[in-house]
Amino acid sequence: MRTLVVIPTYEEAGNLTEVLRRTRAAVPDADVLVVDDSSPDGTADVARAAAAELGQIEVLERATKSGLGSAYRSGFAWGLDRGYEVLCQMDADLSHDPAALPSLVGPAASATADLIIGSRYVPGGSIPHWPRLRRAMSKYGNLYAARVLGYKLRDTTSGFRAYRADTLKAINYADTRSRGYGFQIETSYRVWRWGGRIVEVPIVFTDRVRGQSKMSLTVATEELSLVTWWGLRDFTRGRRHPGLGTRRSDRDRDATE
Repeated sequence: MRTLVVIPTYEEAGNLTEVLRRTRAAVPDADVLVVDDSSPDGTADVARAAAAELGQIEVLERATKSGLGSAYRSGFAWGLDRGYEVLCQMDADLSHDPAALPSLVGPAASATADLIIGSRYVPGGSIPHWPRLRRAMSKYGNLYAARVLGYKLRDTTSGFRAYRADTLKAINYADTRSRGYGFQIETSYRVWRWGGRIVEVPIVFTDRVRGQSKMSLTVATEELSLVTWWGLRDFTRGRRHPGLGTRRSDRDRDATE
């Protein structure tokens, strides 16, 4: 199946060439889209140079820094318009090992899952070298999201993922509202509410070596407030699953009964 790896960037010039080379080695048949928000360090130029060297790489340069969620919405729209059937998302800072991409793409391509999440918190997943406080904040943040939203995902905040194209269309990804990392929670929650099959596969998540993290208190606050709002909204409405219409396979079954 035609596969696109979407990589949002902002000031990742020091990491991007290695990321793209390793991505090309891991999934040689996939195409890559770098979505850069006019990084002042010349990240887009680095991406174009890598595209000339490696091939199958496109660069979507946006005028201003508009947030991670917005970057993924733009990247997914670009890919869906061009007929890609599997769309992956991955960080540009080498915290996500491109060698794990086949384990994400495989279940999506074979239609055994609608969303595949590279998880740090299932058996086999790990976060080496993280300080205890950061590990605890991440773990309990994920537990809070799962409890409030009512699903059983271990790593709802992971940004290493693969979606089937028809799944993104079905969950109306384009009208998601998260600007930052809350996009990961919002899309997985929508897939769950739609009735999609979500699979978590183990990954090793490593800290960036070069550059600065984009995580901030503002981003974390957005995640917390959105999760709380979605949980209260759906509790009040008295429904959880499915909430975005009926999954295609169920519609087909219902039509024959």
